[in-house]
Amino acid sequence: MLMNRRQLLTTLTAGPVAVQLEAQSAPGLRFRAGLVAYSYRKELAEKTMSYQDLIRRVADWGLDGLDCTVYWFPDNSPEYLASLRNTAFRNSVEIYNAGLRVQLAQPTPELQLAEFANIRKWVDVAERLGASHVRVFGGNVPKGATERQAIAWAAEVLKRGAEYAGTKGIMLGVENDYGLTVEPGPTAAIVKQAASPWAGINADTGNLRTDGYAQLRTLLPYVSSVHLKSQVSTPDGKKEPADWTRLLEILGGSGYRGYVGLEYEGTQADAEIPRLAAELRTVVRKLSL
Repeated sequence: MLMNRRQLLTTLTAGPVAVQLEAQSAPGLRFRAGLVAYSYRKELAEKTMSYQDLIRRVADWGLDGLDCTVYWFPDNSPEYLASLRNTAFRNSVEIYNAGLRVQLAQPTPELQLAEFANIRKWVDVAERLGASHVRVFGGNVPKGATERQAIAWAAEVLKRGAEYAGTKGIMLGVENDYGLTVEPGPTAAIVKQAASPWAGINADTGNLRTDGYAQLRTLLPYVSSVHLKSQVSTPDGKKEPADWTRLLEILGGSGYRGYVGLEYEGTQADAEIPRLAAELRTVVRKLSL
């Protein structure tokens, strides 16, 4: 059967490209590049940028998704959430994560119940947005409590929250950040004690304080989402430019497949983020299936 011109061109061009991509991609690695909305915290807080504007920028930069830090939503009405989801669909951007201010380590049943109610509220919001992951914080160690007690309290709230999130098909990930989760060990312990298939870790590579590459390995069994920053810590606690290829190979080697979201914490967002987004897109496409 004779090929038409389009079929012939497709055949001629697909071969070398496929070979090149196969040569670049490591077997089994699969990532998607995202942007964390917190990167534009100043603009969102001052309302000089809307979440719809941010979704369109993500699309313009060729990224796959938005980690939608919800702190600056103007409201949580069904109409507003539907408008965000529609904007994302029309721009072929996935809202894959919703970041909350929840703090898990609460010392009394009443405070634990209140934090669980907060999780339920925002999991419902995430469901309306189409997000399959919600990020929470461990919080501080309550005054007078031991780290062991705080881990147990945080695990209890995480377990209850994850059980509810799981009914919606949503993962709940605790981020390694401040207070109780400043070190990777306690962060992993919270998730291990929660013992839920719907509980994981939102691994922030820039928040690892001492030898980020080594400390990341402590979190690997539980990683459910990832924040990448432009810097990573050295063994002596200093900062150096992050090797994203190395970080992704560590993650991929553990079996993680999913989003890696750029989180920018500097003050020159408009100048720096487009460049960093392009770098992340290149790394992800090189390594991924």
